[in-house]
Amino acid sequence: MDKLDAELRFGREALNLRAYRQELLSSNIANVDTPGYKSRDVDFAASLGRALGGAQDEGAGVAGGSAGRLPLAASQNGAVQPAVLAMSATSGAHLAGLATAASARYGTPQYRTPAQSSLDGNTVELDAERVNFADNALHYQTGMTVVSQQIKTMLAALGNG
Repeated sequence: MDKLDAELRFGREALNLRAYRQELLSSNIANVDTPGYKSRDVDFAASLGRALGGAQDEGAGVAGGSAGRLPLAASQNGAVQPAVLAMSATSGAHLAGLATAASARYGTPQYRTPAQSSLDGNTVELDAERVNFADNALHYQTGMTVVSQQIKTMLAALGNG
């Protein structure tokens, strides 16, 4: 299973990043008339490199690792304070439950510098956002096609083996 996972890892990370970028771009388009809204985007190549480099530590929280801990405790006055409570696992094969925000995985979205500033402080350039949105959608569809073909190839190899 690990070999199959490794084969599909690049495609999975690329598609997840494309979906995250699509959310940012659609948010930019939706806020085109919002005063003071700053257009945001991610550097795809750098973010994908970060995700692929950091994805090797995904199993660190299994069976007593520090990543699967919940930071909650009550202080003397009853207020909630940070603390560490270990989560238990009955098997090392259980999932670690390491949910991370997309911005933590792919890096903080960066603000774009507009070619022409607006009076209300909004930095969204609708034409540029639409082009980026369509380009990202096309790359996402292409990535889906590639991953689908990889899966078909693996299934064919398993069927003929």
